Amino acid sequence: MTAAPGPEVVTVGEAMAALRATGPIPLAPPMELSIAGAESNVAIGLARLGHRVGWVGAVGDDEFGTLVLRTLRAEQVDVTHVRTDTDGRPTGLLVREDGIGDLVTVRYYRAGSAGSAIRTPDVLAALRPGLRILHLTGITPALGPSAAQAVEAAASRARELGATVCLDVNYRARLWTQGEARRALLPLARNADIVVASADELHLITDDPALDEKDALTALLAQGRREVVITRGGDGASVTAAAGTVGVPARRVPVRDVVGAGDAFVSGYLSGLLDGLDTDGRLQRAINSGACSVATRGDWEDLPGRRDLALLDSPAGTTLR
Repeated sequence: MTAAPGPEVVTVGEAMAALRATGPIPLAPPMELSIAGAESNVAIGLARLGHRVGWVGAVGDDEFGTLVLRTLRAEQVDVTHVRTDTDGRPTGLLVREDGIGDLVTVRYYRAGSAGSAIRTPDVLAALRPGLRILHLTGITPALGPSAAQAVEAAASRARELGATVCLDVNYRARLWTQGEARRALLPLARNADIVVASADELHLITDDPALDEKDALTALLAQGRREVVITRGGDGASVTAAAGTVGVPARRVPVRDVVGAGDAFVSGYLSGLLDGLDTDGRLQRAINSGACSVATRGDWEDLPGRRDLALLDSPAGTTLR
């Protein structure tokens, strides 16, 4: 019997239980339970777009860990190399509170979590010949020394395998300072083929943090980055490579929830890369994936499949019967 092919994409990071308050937390509102995590969001997004993808991390030996694994399995994400921590570390927790207008407050309870203790052997075991893309974020190395070492080792191993390494900077001020982030992300960015960042994150991955956007992009390409993808929120996104810069405007949709939009964008971009689309095609798929995400509520629950992307071109008010 022939073994099933392994994942073509592997993401590495921490997935947590997520509590979403339906009102101000001091008023004891009902809470909606789900999961959250940038890397697992990208994994779900790629799986829904028809790609073989695995997520690697660690969860606690608890009910929240079971929730994470059940959810990812249900979304057709390979969790073969996820470690269940037996040393008493719990699954991390994220608590979200929606405020006035579109203000969102996110609080993390992940210090000492299982995910903060991701180990290098766990990650390397998941990186096999045939891997096409390794996706990392700047969140994981912020979790602790073990996690930082694991992602550095993963990037090195993926390059040995000839896989594309994608790094989404994804700076989280609640997790570390900009100085701490620069020290960890500079070497990680040097091992990446594709870097995804907002314009105000470029100083975290360039040797000279004072460079303006144009010079920062030039410096990153000179260091060997193949593509630098800049996300610009409501102004769209651009890709800068040796051949020049390609930009695409944002898709105009009603905005309900921007949390998770960046992960949807990345999953769409990597999907286009796997499908061999040109730069414009990759950006269009990424923009459309992000548009589907912001038009609905939830980090990952409404990430699009391929049929969903096509629905964006339907006339306003269309009813499917």
